[in-house]
Parts: sequence; structure tokens; C-alpha cells
Amino acid sequence: MTKERYKFIAAVHLILQKDNKILLSRRFNTGYEDGNYSVVAGHIDANERAKTAMIREAKEESGIEINEDDLETIHVMHRKGDDHERINFFMRAKNWQGEPTILEVDKCDDLNWFELDRLPNSIVPYIKFALENIKNGNFYSEFDW
Repeated sequence: MTKERYKFIAAVHLILQKDNKILLSRRFNTGYEDGNYSVVAGHIDANERAKTAMIREAKEESGIEINEDDLETIHVMHRKGDDHERINFFMRAKNWQGEPTILEVDKCDDLNWFELDRLPNSIVPYIKFALENIKNGNFYSEFDW
């Protein structure tokens, strides 16, 4: 009998920066961390590459176009919870086309640029932890919730 391997939930997160500011979206009506800011993000679908998922999520959530060559993975986080674990890939887009706009109005009620050294207090805890690690040049981190 073949033992089934443990499965992680995988997600991608977009680090979009300009003029020492980062793009953050406020979660709304999702049932998870509503009212707190995060980055454009989403799950990787079955048989989908991480960069492909990031390009798809960026277009779906904010309407911007990103070329695969303009994405760089800058941080990986292993997140552990009581009933599942996640692997999160944080990618920086060097370039993009279009102006970020809220396209998922049922999940996001604010999309704004924030100064990197003055982030809002209401930020999803693991996102804040990832941004601190990225700022400190750490490629990998672990977060328990």
C-alpha cells in the first residue's frame, strides 16, 4: 500500500513597489483578516507554475499586466497552523503595465500605496512578518499561527 504524502497549500504574494512605497490591499468580506491590509495574492492552482499564478492573480485582483521575466522570487515562507501548512512565495515585479485598480470589489475595499517605513497598523500578521524579513534580506522564514 502506498502512503499518501502530506500536502501543502501553496500561494503567491506580489511585492509591488514604487517611490519607496508598497501596494497594499485591504481585505473585505472574505472571512479571513477582513479590515487588514495585505498584498495582492492568491493560491496556486493545480498544474500551475508559481510565476504563472502570480501573473494571473495580479491581473484578476488589480488589473495590471506582468511579464514573467519581470518577476523575481525574493522570499519563501513556511506557515504552520493547527490543521494545515502553507508555502508562500513572495515575488517582486520589476516592471508592470497599467495602474493598479480594485477589480474584486467583493473582496477588497481599499488599494493604496504606503511608505515602506510607515505601514498601516492593521496589516495581516504574516504579511508584516514577511515584509520585515524581506527588508532584512532574509530569503526564508517560518511563521506559526
